[in-house]
Amino acid sequence: MYVLGVSALYHDSAAALIQDGKIIAAAQEERFTRVKHDASIPINAIRYCISSANVLAEQLDAIVFYDNPFLTLNRFISNLQYVKNDCDDLLKLSLEPLLLKKIWVEKFIRKELGSLGKQDVLFFTRHHISHAASAFYPSPFKKAAIITIDGVGEWTTTSIGMGDGNKIELYKEIRYPNSLGLLYSAFTYFCGFKVNSGDYKLMGLAPYGNPCYYKLIKDKLIDIKSDGSYRLNLDYFDFQNGRSMTNDKFASLFGGEPRRPESQITKREMDMAASVQKVIEEVIVLLANHTKQIVGDDVKHLVMAGGVALNCVSNGKLQRKKIFDDIWIQPAAGDAGGALGAALYYYYYKSGKSRISDEVHDVQYGSYLGPNYNDEDIEKFLNENNYAYKRWDEDDIFQEIAKLIDNQMVIGLFEGRMEYGPRALGNRSIIADPRSPYMQSKLNMKIKYRESFRPFAPAVLEERKDLYFENAIKSPYMLMCMEVRKEIQKDFELNRILNENEDNMLSAINTVRSDIPAVTHVDYSARVQTVTEESNPFFYKILKSFLERTGCSTVINTSFNVRGEPIVCSPIDAYKCFMRTEMDVLVMGHCILRKEEQPIFEDNEDWRGQYALD
Repeated sequence: MYVLGVSALYHDSAAALIQDGKIIAAAQEERFTRVKHDASIPINAIRYCISSANVLAEQLDAIVFYDNPFLTLNRFISNLQYVKNDCDDLLKLSLEPLLLKKIWVEKFIRKELGSLGKQDVLFFTRHHISHAASAFYPSPFKKAAIITIDGVGEWTTTSIGMGDGNKIELYKEIRYPNSLGLLYSAFTYFCGFKVNSGDYKLMGLAPYGNPCYYKLIKDKLIDIKSDGSYRLNLDYFDFQNGRSMTNDKFASLFGGEPRRPESQITKREMDMAASVQKVIEEVIVLLANHTKQIVGDDVKHLVMAGGVALNCVSNGKLQRKKIFDDIWIQPAAGDAGGALGAALYYYYYKSGKSRISDEVHDVQYGSYLGPNYNDEDIEKFLNENNYAYKRWDEDDIFQEIAKLIDNQMVIGLFEGRMEYGPRALGNRSIIADPRSPYMQSKLNMKIKYRESFRPFAPAVLEERKDLYFENAIKSPYMLMCMEVRKEIQKDFELNRILNENEDNMLSAINTVRSDIPAVTHVDYSARVQTVTEESNPFFYKILKSFLERTGCSTVINTSFNVRGEPIVCSPIDAYKCFMRTEMDVLVMGHCILRKEEQPIFEDNEDWRGQYALD
């Protein structure tokens, strides 16, 4: 039984295909079109998925859309009634994409595929059901509480419920315009970052600040109840009118206009980031406590999805609270993961198929679900373009890569199946030495072309995680922040350094904070990926060889892209990114390319301008 799930027409459109409950393929459309957060009908991702299973569109048992556009239309009309005469911007922003695209999504998909499967009909789920299904069904748990939190899907912004066997039930919800995701996005916007793509930046900025606006936010912007429910004070926001996220009253509350993108980040933005992050963490803990009360003590596990579930700082703090014994978070927790959730929900809940779980292993397969290029494909590409490379044997390549990292080389790593979700997990990654105090700023400024303050994640051998991190847990999807062990921390006074350097964050970034400074954030936290030989043997052997050479069993792992560009998908994407940046080496399967040996790179694209503002 083949079921195709599709998400589209908001942001991060994607497709996912399951066969008899097994996830065959899943990918975001942006990886193929090279348009960041591409929201279009994911025809390239759909074609990739069905070709992976060697089936035709008409052979699919069901095609399922992750959202109900008619409920979204209902919200839109209700919002028009709320804003009344002040609705011009809302009409301009939403009317055309809603009425001319979302309502007719069935027509668009049929046009592209020629068929809507055996039943020739497009099925619809609800947005937060798709999130819930994406979190529960791939998880290792037979029974689990469910929390979903995002900006908005149809009417819902937050939901809690439970999954048991092949059943999912959502018990309670919070509805638009009250939204934790939109609150966070308002601060993302006000601090000068782009909504839906800059939330990671706000999270990374938070440790530089003090949460001095925390009480002000709770007094003026959000009313939080003891069960984690909340209401926003819409007097300070403008999203309901279809304009910007915040208004003049919000600006007055925080002492002036929003930060202009690309301008200097000041203490105000640092403190605002720290304050809203603290509020988000408080609400999530309250929600988890309330969910536990509803599902009962016999439910030991929690699963999460929705864009807010990608906040690895709050995830780490929730894990340490031990409200639940264990937490599993969908790696593609945002809208992209809705495609997978929609397919799984139809297969298990609507079709009544039985579900098997073992409480240990998930069925996301490391989230390595995208296109794969083997050594034959790679060598054909390299030879056709006369690119210089050396093919290495299995016994030698890992030692060579370890030596290159030890020699402070920055390496683009392209191997195996592309990751599904926003995190690179060793197959489309840039890797480097975490022991260097200068590597964070070097990677940000010379390779990623992004803000210097943004932290990098460590990938660590799972069996050695406790040597580097306090209360370390398995974290294969880089969705939990942990504290670097005190034994390897170095004395570091962030406030003094910032005060002495007029809020210049670069001085703090280049200060040694631990034995692995390039992956230790200014609050001694790290967004950890644990690696096993079972999940990714190639990446595991790199880490193992680096350990044998240096005694260090962790490397920097960041996504293989530059700012504003999707993670690379194909060999040509990887080569272009390699040549356009100051990366030293490109590893493609068992082939190693060195920058100085490459022919002159003819590149007429204005890519720096294209990526400069996001």
